[in-house]
Amino acid sequence: MFSREHTNLIQKLARQCLERGILLVTAESCTGGLLSSLLTQEAGSSKWFDRGFVTYSNNSKIDSLGVQGETLENFGAVSQEVANEMSIGALKNSEANLGISITGIAGPDGGSLAKPVGTVYFSIANQKKVILEQQSDFKGSRETIRKESVLFVLNKLLNLTL
Repeated sequence: MFSREHTNLIQKLARQCLERGILLVTAESCTGGLLSSLLTQEAGSSKWFDRGFVTYSNNSKIDSLGVQGETLENFGAVSQEVANEMSIGALKNSEANLGISITGIAGPDGGSLAKPVGTVYFSIANQKKVILEQQSDFKGSRETIRKESVLFVLNKLLNLTL
């Protein structure tokens, strides 16, 4: 399911997290746990990966991560504001010191003119603040959009942990 490229990235990320005392937590929506699954394929990942939240529904984002109902109402589940609240909420509800969130529209339905299928928002936060905000537009099938989202955030994590 995962490419050699994904595996190589995870191995590099694992080394960097261990060297720098980083413990990760994920909050995923459109990727449905794909990132967490990939991270935990690496033996010994419990030393650098605390847990993953799959918060697909709005209620789960509120209940599990503390995303504000007002934020969801004002900006929608697929927004930078929600992605930021997801990464911060994941940190608050874990032992981790680096939180990663992904929320988007993987398709094939659900897109709009303002937010077409393939629109994905990312957020990475540490204990003090959000340190990465990113919106990307991916093309392709649902599977491709989900995999590209994971590959994208892995590369961002590697750059941030260097």
